[in-house]
Formats: sequence, C-alpha cells, structure tokens
Amino acid sequence: MSKILKVKDLSISFEVRDKSFLAVDNISFDIERNQTLALVGESGSGKSVTAMSILQLLPRPQASYSKNSSILFNDKEVIDASTKELIKIRGNIISMVFQEPMTSLNPYHRVGNQITESILLHSKKSKIEANEEAKKLMRLVEIDDVDRRFAAYPHELSGGQRQRIMIAMALVNKPDLLIADEPTTALDVTIQAQILDLMTKLQKELGMSILFITHDLGLVEKFSDEVCVMKDGKIVEKGNTKTVFHNPQHAYTQKLLDAEPQPKENFSTNEKDLLEIKNLNVFYNIPSSNPFKKESFHAVKNISFSIKENSTIGLVGESGSGKSTLGRAIANLIPYEGNIIYDGNDINKNTTQQTKKLKKDIQIIFQDPYGSLSPRMTIGEIVGEGLGVHFSFSKNERNIKIDKVLNDVGISPSDKSKYPHEFSGGQRQRIAIARSLIMSPAFMILDEPTSALDRSIQIQVISLLKELQNEYSLTYLFISHDLKVIRSMSDTIFVMKQGEIIEAGPSKNVFDSPKEEYTKRLLNAALSYASG
Repeated sequence: MSKILKVKDLSISFEVRDKSFLAVDNISFDIERNQTLALVGESGSGKSVTAMSILQLLPRPQASYSKNSSILFNDKEVIDASTKELIKIRGNIISMVFQEPMTSLNPYHRVGNQITESILLHSKKSKIEANEEAKKLMRLVEIDDVDRRFAAYPHELSGGQRQRIMIAMALVNKPDLLIADEPTTALDVTIQAQILDLMTKLQKELGMSILFITHDLGLVEKFSDEVCVMKDGKIVEKGNTKTVFHNPQHAYTQKLLDAEPQPKENFSTNEKDLLEIKNLNVFYNIPSSNPFKKESFHAVKNISFSIKENSTIGLVGESGSGKSTLGRAIANLIPYEGNIIYDGNDINKNTTQQTKKLKKDIQIIFQDPYGSLSPRMTIGEIVGEGLGVHFSFSKNERNIKIDKVLNDVGISPSDKSKYPHEFSGGQRQRIAIARSLIMSPAFMILDEPTSALDRSIQIQVISLLKELQNEYSLTYLFISHDLKVIRSMSDTIFVMKQGEIIEAGPSKNVFDSPKEEYTKRLLNAALSYASG
C-alpha cells in the first residue's frame, strides 16, 4: 500500500518569553491509504501540536521546525509550502476536526450556514444544493430536528451537538486524510459508536486515511490499525494496535492501559437536604421569521428532586437531553420556572447579601474550558480572581492559596504567569476546576469536568474531588456522559432523556439493575464502546 503521509525526524520548538520549549522531539511515522493511525498519550504529550503541524497551523515564528524535520503529503513537502499550496490542501484534501468545537465555530453565524460555506468554497453547487447537502451531513452525524438546528447559533447547541457539526464540516469535501483531534471527547457513548462507525464507513467508501488523536484507549483499540504512543514529545512505542494492546513493551503504555476508574465503594449516608428542586422548567426562545409569533423549546420539563449534603448526584443522558441546562438553572445562570431551595432558602427570594454568599457557595465548572477562561488573563489571575470578591487575603496569602490549588489539580505553580492558550485542552480543564475549588464552595456543579482529561488524570481528579468532598463536606452535581466516571463518583444516579428524568436511584441499583430501556442502552454502549 502507498503511503499518503510521511512524517520524518519531526522536531517542533516554541519560543515562550525568551525561553525555548521542545514540544515534539524527533518523531517519525507513516500513514498508508485507507488506514487509521492513532496518536495517543496524555494531555500535553505533543499530539495536537503534531496534528496542527501537518496543516501548518502552528504560529510562526513562535513555532519553529528543526532543519531535519519533514512532513510529506502525497510525496510533497508541507513544511514551508506556499500559502497557495496550503489553501489547496486545507479543508479540501486534508480536513481536521478540532478538540474544542466552541472555539472552532464562528459564534456570529448559524451552524447551517457555516457548513454550507464550506461546501460552496470547495464545489460548484448552488446555494440551495449546498443547503440540502449540509442538512444531509447533519443527519449523517445524528443531529436531531435538523431544520431547527440548521438555523441555530453555536451557543444554542450542546457540546456534543457542536462536536458533530465540526465532524460534518470536516467531511464536506470527502478528504484524502482526516485529522481527528479528540473527535468524540464531548460525545455520549452511544453517539461515539455511531460517529466512529460513520467514519469507518466513509473511510471504506472514499479510501480515506485517518489520523486519530485521542487519550481514550478504548476507542483506539476498536478503531485504529496502527498506534503511536507519545510521552513528553517523543513516540515511546508504535506498531500494530492489537500487538501493542496485548503485549505493550513500554512501561508508559502499560500505565495508560491500566488506568481505569473504580466503582464507588463508600456511599454517603447523610439525610439532610442541601438543595431541593420543585417543578423546574426551562424554556428557550426559538428564532422565528414571524415577529408576532413567539416559539419556544421546552428544554427541562417539570423536574423535582433533592440533593443530600455531602453526597454526589450523577446526572447522565445523551447530548441534548437537558443535563447542562439543568445545571445552569440550578446555578441561577439562566431563567427558569419553579423553585430552587438552597440551604432552606428559595434562591429567587434571596437578599443581596444571601445572593453574594450563594455565588461563592455554588460553583460551576463548564464543559468547554477554553470558552470559560479569559484569554487576556494569566491562569494565576483567573484562578485567584474570585478571592478578591469574597475574601480579604493579603497578596502573600492569596499566592499561597493559588499555588496550593494549582498543585492539587496537577498544574505547576510556576506556570501561573502563562495564558490559557499556552496549555493543552486537558490542562485548561484542570485550571477551570482549580478556579472553582479555590472558593471553598459548599456545592459544586461539575459539567463534564473530566471529559477532556486522560484516564490517568481523570482518576487523579476523581480522587482529588473525593478527598475534597470528605475534607470540606462538599456536595456535587456531577454531569457526564462517561458512565465509568459517573459510577466512580456518584451516590445517586439521575438519567435524563429529552428534558425529563426517566430513572433515578442509588448508583449501584441503576448500574446493576436498570429499569428503563434507555438506561440499558446507555450502559450497554458504555461497556462495549466506552473509554479505557
């Protein structure tokens, strides 16, 4: 078989504040036609930098290549290719699905128009034909209610839906090489299976090659032909996927394979309610061409439940089921109907002083870390920002607290003068967790807090969250599509579907004896296709 991509002796350095950082260290690999090569490794190992170098998307002159570095695509050198040559390649014969869809989609344009634009740019189709093709692609990647979603803006979609829009855009021109950088990170296990099956089907139909970048080894084993394991910018092991998985030669590969969240053993027995939800409803306005007719979408439907102090509620369900919307309503970030009673007080009837305390006591960690971190602030400033509002610390005390919480989530305190864009996706998620932890909250809403993290780091964060919960009597609402992580964290499980809670109960009961067919389907998908 002919090789479509040849990467040889690739070394990439970054100049950061008069210092040089070697991100990729002399790596080599090939991808054959109609082959899937997986590039795996923990966050910050150099996977995404390698992928972006293939399309020459790294910033010059901050990023530089060694003189021996070579990236040949169809036997043509990509490094230092002209702008004209790169335009022919990018999005046409090489497409890329980026890790964070919210930062890749234009917030000012409807998602349907963004897909249509890609089609018009690379084909001679009419606008009407391009719109129909875009809708067809949206159906292909399992977007529901296509006509309505076509007219939506990125912020109106869930994280999983945004990721599927990105995949649809990447498949527009049926590329020779698809670079998929964590393409299923934000997706539920059922959708993961569908997306990977879809990509496999398209690969066979088009003879497409795939560079699959992920930290999810469960997907690598099922989806890739060859695998390269990266650590600290180097490839420490590579070969046939089955061979590497069944007989790993490097200790680091073995460590990745062994990383697995364990089911929770010590369950909370606290009986005091910290939070009570009564008849909660959330409606979203839908854009209408008729100014006299208002339409709305019922996102959360008449939900009631309570959360015990020092316990963890696991909220699961497919993308678009209303999980994140429910979390935002509880955090009082969006309008809602019904009652949310926190520590005995209805949060809509709070005094100014109670509202200020509530903002400290209830913290939320969002699914998309890059979208929730200010690009103009250093991570030290981001993590410590809330301290000045709610506490009276000296500068020294403030720095000590910032250093401790960064250390707790696995970020070196010496990096606190860096900006969010200088960190990997997984590192940014940890920074977002640190920003909430530093406030010493009583209740934390964790919206997919580990979705961008490697399994080994997930386990560390889960362990950290459990330790903090025991030490400070924290209460968690843990929203996730990763059922193994949910099982490791939760005392009680709520299963959401189309805005309603369709099943609830103690974690062990729901996992061992699910009652609803929908829950059974989620669990079956988690066991057969999920991470780890």
